[in-house]
Amino acid sequence: MSDAGGPYLFDVGVIALAHTEAPVRDSALSYVRDAITGDIDAVVPYPALFGAHTVLTTYYGRSNADASRLLQNFMDAKQIHWYDGMSEDVVRDGFSQASETNVGGWDGYYAQVAIDEGVNTVLTIDDDFERFDAFDTEIILSPREFGELNEYLED
Repeated sequence: MSDAGGPYLFDVGVIALAHTEAPVRDSALSYVRDAITGDIDAVVPYPALFGAHTVLTTYYGRSNADASRLLQNFMDAKQIHWYDGMSEDVVRDGFSQASETNVGGWDGYYAQVAIDEGVNTVLTIDDDFERFDAFDTEIILSPREFGELNEYLED
């Protein structure tokens, strides 16, 4: 995989999906592996790990202990740029992003982090980030794969 679209910001859904047994996880897992090895320039805000933990335990049925262990192991990846900024300015600007594009507060925050960190592409499983002009959005699942994921989650 080339880093032509990087640096990449990883959205919660991509991080969570990579840590599941879902049949459509391969794309997410490939990006996470490339981030871990340093083959792509990855930015991951620490709060995204809490979001991924919630998704793993609520939707994918992982135990609290299992989700915690998986994400703590992911945190050991030293090639990833772990973003730990949660300043008042970033939060305010994130709310401005959310308001201006009509997305949720967390997506506004991630968009602001992407802007502040010079991210070229946000990796995601939904289309909310397409509302932002400051970076590209790569939806890692095709519509067919997204449907397959929804079927998997309904079981």
